[in-house]
Amino acid sequence: MNTELLTIEEAAKLLRLPVATLRHYRAQGGVDGPRSAKIGRRVMYRRVDVENFINAAFAA
Repeated sequence: MNTELLTIEEAAKLLRLPVATLRHYRAQGGVDGPRSAKIGRRVMYRRVDVENFINAAFAA
């Protein structure tokens, strides 16, 4: 598996959003933001999921 994982800080930088916004999305059940997973003590995002989130925003 060749999936690049991003920390919440890296995902926020790629999306140009505050980290607090991604945390808010997760607190609301993850419906509004990119898919994420808690791995150990860290929240991680797959780069492909972040890119799909961006593409979906342009398709809407």
